Amino acid sequence: MTKRRISLVLSDIDGTLVTDDKRLTQASIDAVRRLKRAGIRFAIASSRPPRGMAMFVKPLQIETPIAGFNGGVFTRPDLSIIKQQIIDPRIAKQSLEHLSRAGLSVWLFSGNDWLVKDPNGPHVAHETHTVDFAPTVVRSFDDRLAAANKIVGVSDDHALIERCEAEAKTLFGSGASISRSQPYYLDITSIRANKGVVADFLASHLNVPKEEIATIGDSQNDVFMFKRSGFSIAMGNASRDVKAEANVTTDTNQEDGFARAIDQFILSA
Repeated sequence: MTKRRISLVLSDIDGTLVTDDKRLTQASIDAVRRLKRAGIRFAIASSRPPRGMAMFVKPLQIETPIAGFNGGVFTRPDLSIIKQQIIDPRIAKQSLEHLSRAGLSVWLFSGNDWLVKDPNGPHVAHETHTVDFAPTVVRSFDDRLAAANKIVGVSDDHALIERCEAEAKTLFGSGASISRSQPYYLDITSIRANKGVVADFLASHLNVPKEEIATIGDSQNDVFMFKRSGFSIAMGNASRDVKAEANVTTDTNQEDGFARAIDQFILSA
């Protein structure tokens, strides 16, 4: 059997690289170091803002571009912007109206800024802990609509999030990328921003053939990069639908599934 050649591993963060309490384990750190010793590059992609990924740069010795907002912004490890995609302002305005009418709490991300209207809204405290910075509270999003990288609808009513996703795809699907990064988050980004675009960008920017990219993730939005890479790994905590789109499945993020996948499917392949 031909040995699988992997030159780059592209990983999701939440639900994949970190535990449920957002902890980067020593096993994950050591696994990335083993990749580097084997001459395999490592990159991260997330629905998080780049600023919310900065805490991983030093422990993981990140040298590749960081993909935030599901590919809405690419930065260098020092967070200086390489490239960014803005949501069409008309769609941004309509999306805000649609999500608000549906009863979802709404956030807007622009560059390294996270804007909310209600600082006590659902998951604001949770997200503040996750990204390690607090949002800016505003009365209106109007003056940032022309520079929005991501809009998020938030609700603990998961059925409502799913319904709003279907409706948003019908209304804006030809002009925006729409996916759930978590059961309680509905992400809207530029039509040119999704994790498949991340795989494409890194292949070009790093001069790595797509078939030599391995991707690992747990959420619906990770399927985009699964489809644009040579080898894909679903976490054990992923849904059945996500697992069905991957080549293999590893353990959960609570069981150091990321580290196990690196050793079992990449370094031992």
